[in-house]
Amino acid sequence: MNKTKRRYKQLLSQYLKCDSEDIFLYWKGRVALYAILKAMGVQKGDEVIVQGYTCVVVANAILYLGAKPVYVDIDSNTYNMNLRKLTEAITNNTKVVICQNTYGLSSNLEEIQKIASEKGIYTIEDCTHGFGGYYRGIPNGSSCDASFFSTQWNKPFSTGIGGFAVIHNHCLMKKMIERENQKISPNFKECIELSIMYFVRGWLVNDITYWSMVNLYRWLSRKNIVIGSSSGEEVTSIRMPNDYFKGMSVTQMKKGIKNIRRLKDVNIRRKKCAAVYTDFLVDKKKNHVKEELFSDHMFLRYPLLVNDRDEFRKKAEREKIILGEWFEAPVYPCYGNMRMWGVKEKDIPVSMDICKKIVNLPTDVKDMKKIISFLEKEIDLIVDEQ
Repeated sequence: MNKTKRRYKQLLSQYLKCDSEDIFLYWKGRVALYAILKAMGVQKGDEVIVQGYTCVVVANAILYLGAKPVYVDIDSNTYNMNLRKLTEAITNNTKVVICQNTYGLSSNLEEIQKIASEKGIYTIEDCTHGFGGYYRGIPNGSSCDASFFSTQWNKPFSTGIGGFAVIHNHCLMKKMIERENQKISPNFKECIELSIMYFVRGWLVNDITYWSMVNLYRWLSRKNIVIGSSSGEEVTSIRMPNDYFKGMSVTQMKKGIKNIRRLKDVNIRRKKCAAVYTDFLVDKKKNHVKEELFSDHMFLRYPLLVNDRDEFRKKAEREKIILGEWFEAPVYPCYGNMRMWGVKEKDIPVSMDICKKIVNLPTDVKDMKKIISFLEKEIDLIVDEQ
């Protein structure tokens, strides 16, 4: 193991309070999920339960193995899986339950683990939003048989693109290690592209240029012109892209080492911003994250429901306020007919309703006055407290 890789894994393990040898690095977080599912023996005929308020790449990782994603509705308070709906969805074919940490919040992990263990079902924590946070006093990603994390541009800390898996059920270790030799190495061109994107992101993206640059980046990545969070085929097809099973480059590891050092201060700021949002929204009798969830919430984003999202977003853009889009569709960012991914809208009514109203307020903000002033001005567009 080279020095950079060893150092990066050590830093990750310090946050996760695990052995660095339990960590496996990948080109993207979705590849980490795919590797875990494969190690768990997921194959054709198996069912993997996932909430119907997620990212399409989670469903794709299941489908690439010939298995079936089974979508469960969410709880409107936590944006995570509804426990009663989960128990109803389990069949004799259920192999895995994926427990999502949405916006940095994990929910019901002990209950899910108990249900799964009684039936011999594996559990995976989707911690793509949750690195650096805690669930009931233990690090996010520590509660299930395995967990996977993303280090994309907009995640808790960034390597541009990237991700990793953490294995807690050591019965899976042999199969994970066997597949290390099957990973494709990123090529020189990909590493150069990443370095260029680091420069663009650091020097050319700001409040004024953000949306034009993001939209350009998304268009280029979907056309496979540049390395992107999702390639075009990942949002139009369920066929596994070429060169999918890829490892992490040293370029990404070096970026991760640099960015993870500031994570503690960033996460403190995220929670402070979330508290300001909740205080304001409670005072105005508008929907908000419940205060009893704060101790377990890392707040990568602050979820808010609005009555007219297009209007709210246009006004926010005019004010140079950057809103997130998770999850405007049950398998974001795929809209329209989602049957290709096995989504049945009638089975996830709460998810479908929230998908139409959700916006994500930024939490890594040093001055909240501008955003609170905007919310005050557009208060009638915000959904009332239930």
